[in-house]
Amino acid sequence: MKSSLASAAVSRRALLSTTAALACLPALLSTTAARAQAAAGALPSWNDGPAKQAILDFVRAATDSAGPDHVPAADRIATFDQDGTLWTEHPLYAQAMFALDRLRILAADHPPWETQEPFRSILSRDAELGSLTEKDWTEIIGVTHAGMSSDAFSEIVARWLQAARHPRFNRPYTELVYQPMLELMDHLRANGFRTYIVTGGGQEFVRAYAQRVYGIPPEQVIGSSIVTRYETQGGVPVLMRMPKPFFIDDGDGKAIGINLFIGRRPIAAFGNSDGDREMLEWTGAGSGARLKMLVHHDDEDREYAYGPAGGLQGTRVGGFSDSLMSEAKTRGWTVISMKKDWKRVFAFE
Repeated sequence: MKSSLASAAVSRRALLSTTAALACLPALLSTTAARAQAAAGALPSWNDGPAKQAILDFVRAATDSAGPDHVPAADRIATFDQDGTLWTEHPLYAQAMFALDRLRILAADHPPWETQEPFRSILSRDAELGSLTEKDWTEIIGVTHAGMSSDAFSEIVARWLQAARHPRFNRPYTELVYQPMLELMDHLRANGFRTYIVTGGGQEFVRAYAQRVYGIPPEQVIGSSIVTRYETQGGVPVLMRMPKPFFIDDGDGKAIGINLFIGRRPIAAFGNSDGDREMLEWTGAGSGARLKMLVHHDDEDREYAYGPAGGLQGTRVGGFSDSLMSEAKTRGWTVISMKKDWKRVFAFE
């Protein structure tokens, strides 16, 4: 009798277990179908091809809890360069255009600039902007980005972005964001990734609009910065910007900045130029699922063509060298062709 009761109990447990499993099956199928549908509908501005498939395969592998390449949510870090990777950088970086406009506004209060280089050439519009040296830009940034509080600087940037227009597209710079990259960031975040901007541009400049434009909060923006000093003005504490570089977030500085400010190695990194090389190398040096991608500007009709086989050879803005292309092929990095891989470049198309 005891054996019979035990057998009945086991059978009952088996029956209940099977019933519960069957009851859960529609939900499991529904979840699986939902994920499949979400993946199928992801990245609508991307053409089907190796680049899009690399993204979908990587996300699927990193988020599959039963797979060999599963990555815990805490380690799902993706880093993006900004200029040329997330928005247009030609004919000149947006922040450089801001600096030049700011210089002309401030010139009325600085008469010596009329005879002092590099300011004289810029104010008289005689300067070939491509000929300005790194020292020239350091001086320009020093006089246009410093001497004010961080809050005041953010307000100035916000006002400029509202008024400024791109010289070719005649649209605000914040409308010249690449729609495929916005979709990529959305897809990553929907799958538990944290997205960071890691830019050679000014950290406070990008933080002024990153949340609104990219959905990236200011604390997830890493960029170049100048010395900041704590002061009290009228009994109110302020952070004053000094005309002296503090950290240059470009080249090997990007890997250093990632380690310094994030403290975790990314598993995905996206760039477009030689300045992003070390960030992709650092990302690829880790184990497990990795995605390294470079945007190649090869579409002069919808945007610009430069870098290998591009029409703007020798440009100093967003340099994509032959050696970087060779390294991408050797290391298995995915090169995104703007012309072939993107159905549209901007949301307004």
